[in-house]
Amino acid sequence: MSLIVSNLSKKYGSKTVLDRLSFEMPKSGVYALLGTNGAGKTTAIRMMLGMLAKDSGEVLWNGKPLDTATCNVGYLAEERGLYPKYPLMDQLIYFAGLRGVPKAEAKKRIRYWAERLQVEEYLYPGKSVAPAGKGRARAKAQKPKLADQLSKGNQQKIQFMIALISDPELLILDEPLSGLDPVNTDLFKAVIREEIAKDRYLIMSSHQMATVEEFCTDITILHRSKALLQGNLNEIKKRHGRVNLRLKTEQDISSYIQSVGITQLSEKEYEYQLKVTGEDQANELLALLIRDNIRVITFDLREPSLHEIFVSTVGGEAHETE
Repeated sequence: MSLIVSNLSKKYGSKTVLDRLSFEMPKSGVYALLGTNGAGKTTAIRMMLGMLAKDSGEVLWNGKPLDTATCNVGYLAEERGLYPKYPLMDQLIYFAGLRGVPKAEAKKRIRYWAERLQVEEYLYPGKSVAPAGKGRARAKAQKPKLADQLSKGNQQKIQFMIALISDPELLILDEPLSGLDPVNTDLFKAVIREEIAKDRYLIMSSHQMATVEEFCTDITILHRSKALLQGNLNEIKKRHGRVNLRLKTEQDISSYIQSVGITQLSEKEYEYQLKVTGEDQANELLALLIRDNIRVITFDLREPSLHEIFVSTVGGEAHETE
């Protein structure tokens, strides 16, 4: 199987919100759509899913136009999409039915995911003890929970269940970790890893660069509707080179840093964040420190992080536009 997105474009009047986006997933894995607010990420996803009409372009799944009626797709939207006043269980069964999951099988899957995502108490309410007069108590059945009775994080879990309930081949996650606390963030990450292990095709849109680095192999960075940078993340990092140096010593070495023309980004208690031109410049500084018997505790020369690549890519383009 493969996913091919070719020349997707969308305009509203004279405003272009997505300009000829193209990318491919020839094999299973995780592809990231990144960009500033309003760059066109969600528009691209909605066009891929047929939720929004395309002005031009096509989306092919296994060589044929992607059709959510025939392709098993799971979608976690950034916006809350639950009906606020309907019981959660009814909604889950309803959405499972839309994806072709029989009711009996849907109930089994709901039970599994409720336990996996730790929302059993909201879907399978027990009984509470309520006063029954004259010191006696009686069991009172609790009503099923409604969507608007849940926190934003727990609503996110229910929507994640909806995305997963059809056991999708293609899973699209738009800001999946938005609004989650650290415990539930780790829970979602664990589930995402499990889906990756099943050889799923995943598309992820996120502002959390560390999460993207953790999961994604290929990326597109969008800005003002256009793709500014695309490709394999490791290859992109290699092209930037090992230019970030973290150096920790036991004394002030600012004069040494200045003497070899290295840019100092920050310093705290003799721990320096530096920008070098490459390995030669970094090693020149190290040689000077060793020569003068200055103890080096940490010398970490690395490629830029995705966060740094994103800022330099988008920030530079924004500056040029201005």
